[in-house]
Amino acid sequence: MSSEDQKTTYSRFACIGTGLSGIGLGATLKRWYNLDDIHYFERQSQPGGTWLQNQYPGCACDIPNILYSFSFEPNPDWTRILAKREELYDYIMRVAKKYHLLNKMTFGAQVEKCEWSEEHAQWRLTIRDLESGSLFSHECQFLFSATGLFSNPRELDIPGVKSFKGPIIHSAKWRHDVNLTGKRVVLFGNGCTAAQIVPNILPQTKSLTQIIRSKHWILPPIDGPTLDVLRWVMKNIPGVQRLLRVLVFLETERQYKLFEMTEAGARVRAKFRETALTYMKKTAPVKYHDLLIPDFEFGCKRRIYDSGYLESIHADNFSLTDKPATEITPDGVRVGGQVIEADVIVLANGFETGGFLKGIEVIGRNNENLHQHWERYGGAEAYNTTSVSGFPNLFLLYGPNSGVGHTSAIIALENGINYSLRVVKPILDGKASIVDVKSEAESIWTDSMQTGVKSTVFYSGCTNWFVETKKNGKRWNATVYPYSQASFWRRSLFPVWKDFDFYVAIESHF
Repeated sequence: MSSEDQKTTYSRFACIGTGLSGIGLGATLKRWYNLDDIHYFERQSQPGGTWLQNQYPGCACDIPNILYSFSFEPNPDWTRILAKREELYDYIMRVAKKYHLLNKMTFGAQVEKCEWSEEHAQWRLTIRDLESGSLFSHECQFLFSATGLFSNPRELDIPGVKSFKGPIIHSAKWRHDVNLTGKRVVLFGNGCTAAQIVPNILPQTKSLTQIIRSKHWILPPIDGPTLDVLRWVMKNIPGVQRLLRVLVFLETERQYKLFEMTEAGARVRAKFRETALTYMKKTAPVKYHDLLIPDFEFGCKRRIYDSGYLESIHADNFSLTDKPATEITPDGVRVGGQVIEADVIVLANGFETGGFLKGIEVIGRNNENLHQHWERYGGAEAYNTTSVSGFPNLFLLYGPNSGVGHTSAIIALENGINYSLRVVKPILDGKASIVDVKSEAESIWTDSMQTGVKSTVFYSGCTNWFVETKKNGKRWNATVYPYSQASFWRRSLFPVWKDFDFYVAIESHF
C-alpha cells in the first residue's frame, strides 16, 4: 500500500519511542492535564526501550531501584536492591498499562522524516511500516523524541567481520537461540555490560577470551535481596518508601562532588579510588592487575559495581588481553600476530553516543535540517536538554546533555518531561499555538554545557563516552549534564519565559 492510499492520522501529542521517557511522558500528561491524546511510534515490536533491547545474561540495573523508578509510581516490591532486567521490564509494562498507553502505540514503525508546517502549526511525520515496507503519515501539534542515548549499538570496527563463520552477538541484540555451552567465545568490551555478561556465561563456555581497550574502576558489590521486612514496611507504613528514596537521592548527590575538579572533589575521589583499588587488588587475579587497574582519575569513566566479575575471572578457561585485535578471520580473532580461535564473538562495546535522532530527517523552520543545525554548533545540543531554536513544538526527552554519571537516569528524564510540559502549558490554555526557544538562549545554554564539563573529571584525560573527540580534534559534550541533578531539578521547576517566543498560527487543527 502506497502512502497515497492511506489517510493521514492525527494526535495532539506524538512521541517517537516507547521506553521509560515515552511512557513517563504519557503518564505525566494524564496525571497533570488529564490528557490522553497522544500516539507513539516504535520501531521495535514491543515497548520498553533499553530494557526491551538489552536481554543479555546478567542484565541488571546499576542504580538502586528505589531511585531507578518513576517518582509517581513507587514500587515497594522490588526483590533486589539492583533489579534484574526482567523485573524492570515488568515494572515498565505495569506503568504503561496503568495509564492505558499500550493501545496508543504503533510498533514496527520507523519514523524517517519529521517536517514542521508553519502554516498549520504542526509536525508531519513520514513513517515506514517495517513489515510491509509501506509509508504512512501522521500529524501532531507537539512532537516528542524519546529515542534515548543508547538506541544504536556500536558495530565492530575491525577488518574481516563478514568473514567470521560463527555468530557475532551484540549485547543489545542477544541471540537466545545460540547455545554457548562448550563454545570458544571471544568478548569485546570492558564496561558495565561486560562485567555483567562474563560471570554469567563463563561457566558454560569451553573458553572465554576478553579483549579490552581500556580500564575501569570497580567497586565492591552493593546488590542483594530486599529484606521481606523492608518490603512490608515500605508497603504498609506511609511515607517510608518516599523517605528512603530521598535518602538514596541525597547520597547520590553527595557523590556528585567527586566529579568536580576542586579540592573537595579530589578528597571524595581519593576515598572512592582507595576503596576500588583495595577491592580490585584483593579480588582480581594478580596476573591481571596491570590490565584492570586504571591509572586515571576515579569518575572519569563510569564506575562499575562488581556483580561477580572479578571473582569469576580466576577460572582456568578465562583469559584477558589488551592487545589490539587487528583482524576477524573465519575461525577467530587475530590478536598480536596469532589467531584466537572462536565459535562465537560477543560484543559488549556499547552504543553510538551523541547521535540523537540518528536516521531521522528533521526539518524545522525555513527548511532547516536539525543535524545540519547541530553541525554548525559542533555537535548535538538542546536548550535545557529539550529544545532547539527553529524547531518549534519539538521536545527531546533525555536529550543532549541529559546524561548522568552519579544518579538515576529516570530523575533526569522526569525533569525533562516536567519541564517540557510546563513550557507547553500556555498553549494548552489557548494562549498560543507555537513555542520556540530563542537562538540566543540556546547558544548561552550550549556554551554553559561545553564550559561546565571542562571543570569536571570527565575532562581529566581518559577516553570516555561522556565527551566525544571529533575528527577535527575538538572535544564536544553532547551527553552529560555537568552539574548536580538537584540543580537541574530546580531549573526544571521554573521555565525562563523570556527565553521563549510564543506565537499564534494562521491555521491549526487543534
